Amino acid sequence: MRSRYVAYVLLLEEYLLSTWHTDTRPTTLNLSNDSATKWLGLTIKHTKVITENTATVEFVARYKEGGHKAERIHEVSNFILLDRWYYIDGRFV
Repeated sequence: MRSRYVAYVLLLEEYLLSTWHTDTRPTTLNLSNDSATKWLGLTIKHTKVITENTATVEFVARYKEGGHKAERIHEVSNFILLDRWYYIDGRFV
C-alpha cells in the first residue's frame, strides 16, 4: 500500500498499473491530469490477513487539489498475493 501511495505522489502510472490485478486493472489512470493534486500523507489504519494469499488494508490518504481545503480518501483495499501483492479493488469507508 505504501509503495502505491508513493507512486500516486510521484505520478508513476506504469508502476500503479503493474501492481493492479489484471482482472480489475483499468487501461489507463491519466495521472498527468492530476498534477494539481498535492498529497499530504498516508495513514495505515488496519491490515488484515484473510487467507494465505489475500489481505485487506484500511488507509486514509490526505490531499489538496488546486490549493483548496484538504480532502481525504478513506478506503479498505483488497490485495491478492501471486508472485507479489496486487491491488484488486477497494471500498470507501
